[in-house]
Amino acid sequence: MKYVLIINPFGIGDVLFSTALVESLGRQVEGCHIGFLCNRRTEGLLKNNPLIDWVFVFEKDEYRALWNKSKIECVKKFVSLLKEIRAKRFDTVVDLSLSRQFGFMAWLAGIPRRIGLNYKNRGVFLTEKMDIAGYNDKHVVEYYLSLLDLIKLRPTANYLMLYISDDDRKWAKDFLAASGVKEGDLVAGIVPGGGASWGKDAVIKHWKGEKFAGVADLLAEKREAKVVILGSEAEKDICESVRKKMSAPAIDACGRTTLLQFAALAGMCNLVIANDGGPLHIAAVMGARTVGIFGPVDEKVYGQYPPGEKHRIVTGKAECRPCYRNFKLRDCDIRKCLDVITVEEVFEAAEEALKA
Repeated sequence: MKYVLIINPFGIGDVLFSTALVESLGRQVEGCHIGFLCNRRTEGLLKNNPLIDWVFVFEKDEYRALWNKSKIECVKKFVSLLKEIRAKRFDTVVDLSLSRQFGFMAWLAGIPRRIGLNYKNRGVFLTEKMDIAGYNDKHVVEYYLSLLDLIKLRPTANYLMLYISDDDRKWAKDFLAASGVKEGDLVAGIVPGGGASWGKDAVIKHWKGEKFAGVADLLAEKREAKVVILGSEAEKDICESVRKKMSAPAIDACGRTTLLQFAALAGMCNLVIANDGGPLHIAAVMGARTVGIFGPVDEKVYGQYPPGEKHRIVTGKAECRPCYRNFKLRDCDIRKCLDVITVEEVFEAAEEALKA
């Protein structure tokens, strides 16, 4: 096993969870060359990783749009991707997609050994598989690492990795300096959005903006924190709403960063408070103390990894949570699990994380 392709077409958190597998393979198998197939949004998370030789992008929305425009051009683009993958002569694929389509793609690309998780018998094109009913009893990272058993290897990394360039670190340092942050200031990042891979349903995972504003004000008042509001371009309305609800001034970084600049900036925060989602995991992997706010999703499965004293989780005391099971969300229009979480609870968790 010398040429390995890892497939993970999901969101930021899932791709970061894959990096423990990348570390275990790349640092354990001598002469191993690793390729990674991901979507367009997560491509940046992998491009600086010294253990990954090639990054391939499969963005289903791009293919869907092209199919509607020209079926011939769509097929040509797909065949071109297959040829690009086939040219690397991968001998093994580790398929984390939980779908038939990517196993079929690996078969079409001529990869002889196809390993993966078999959910609902979708692993029909896998040569070796591990049956799962869903992600229920342990962290997603542990499910990914368990696949090493199929290739007679053991996990050697219980951590995640994100490699940031010096340019991105310099950008973040300069941005904070230009925003009036001095050396020694306590910097608190607030991420009121997140969960973009859920699309229009992402709001289901969002704690209310006025509560984010409330905890940000407490940090500014009681800890003299410099508050930085973080988010993507698509979340500018959410971030602006929080900023306007705050009494204390805040630094607006929403929509002003690339993905890796976001990561560098999160890593320069002493503390990041975020909803369950990719930004929370970026902050954790970059070394910030974090408070994760979890509603419908099980924190034991999708919480910060590895867990530790510097990472805190706040969940609502609702008997119906977690209701996101086996990749399905129970219909709910009351959001009780998030609405019962108070500003004081999150501030207390932030204090505990800062003291850890």
